[in-house]
Amino acid sequence: MAQINPGRTTHSHDGSLVVFHIGMRVNKPWRPDLWLPVVRAMPPMLAELSADPDSGLLGHRSVFSPSGPWLVQWWDSLDKLYAYASRPDAEHRPAWTAFNRAARKAPGAVGIWHETYVVERAESIYASMPTTGLARATSLVPVRRNADRAAARLASGATRA
Repeated sequence: MAQINPGRTTHSHDGSLVVFHIGMRVNKPWRPDLWLPVVRAMPPMLAELSADPDSGLLGHRSVFSPSGPWLVQWWDSLDKLYAYASRPDAEHRPAWTAFNRAARKAPGAVGIWHETYVVERAESIYASMPTTGLARATSLVPVRRNADRAAARLASGATRA
């Protein structure tokens, strides 16, 4: 079981912060030949990014919903996110090429999506929780007295991204 951090904590991070969501939707479950490669493409990319401390990836978390799986990723720069996506020698390029090839053969079998957020300021609170989310991607700190409320944490810049 994960270690519980007692009391109230928040995250701390200096510098830029980008939140990237990427996911998929299986539209034709009877075609695993088309959607299973999409599922299998992400672990090598995450391993490659996690092994490179200069990649810009701060952390990630898998989310599962009825509409399909997705990843929340935290990056230290929009430029590094875009650089990874366009690197010809990285795991992303062949996965993207393979997806496009398969999508042309069977349009609509699997959908993919992403959303990118450049964060000016971020606020977080964790009470009696293991280190998770943004705090896991950055760093975990106790909530200070003058940052007891969400509005105060945002206004103080204590958790400025």
